[in-house]
Amino acid sequence: MRPIRPAFASLALVAALAACNAERTADAGVEAAADAIEAIEPGTEPPGAAAAIPASGDSRMDGYGALDFGMSAEEARADWSGNPLEPAGAVDDPQACYHLSPAGQSTPAQLAFMFENDLFVRYSVESTEITAPGGGRVGMDQAALEGLYGKRLTAMPHKYVEGGQVLMSPEDGGALPSQLIFELDAAGRVTSWRVGLAPQVGYVEGCS
Repeated sequence: MRPIRPAFASLALVAALAACNAERTADAGVEAAADAIEAIEPGTEPPGAAAAIPASGDSRMDGYGALDFGMSAEEARADWSGNPLEPAGAVDDPQACYHLSPAGQSTPAQLAFMFENDLFVRYSVESTEITAPGGGRVGMDQAALEGLYGKRLTAMPHKYVEGGQVLMSPEDGGALPSQLIFELDAAGRVTSWRVGLAPQVGYVEGCS
């Protein structure tokens, strides 16, 4: 058998390299097409799913400070490190809906923890000094909220305030399926906000 001449060897090497480059180009094309399809296809997450809203200070989507949703009132009182938690009125039935608030506030509604069936299920805020998960505050206007939360909040008319709105997040994608709700007055400014579990987070009248 005759040895392969240098010219033929060079041709063979060129052909091999060309085949290799073609294979790489094809693979790159397939990968680019897959990326393009993934970019235009709609999301496959369930409708209620959403990225978790980050905590702000003591305000969390699964509780407040040392208090976690699902705690009993006794556990909440024991773990709370601020002024003692007191009810706004007489609690005749601990299984019914009622609020506990830190003593010494100007009004109980400044920061109130809701309990139902003796479980911590929601907290609500009217204080301008407490920041909601994600950065919202009492006194902010709707544009500021949209800057913080984007299209995460759904708007609906306020049940009791003419011209007012309620802005509600979807169920949170964090540890618990809680929701964040802002109430806005007719001027479009936040008057209160709350975080809690369904159905209690939707109680417009609180425990009334």
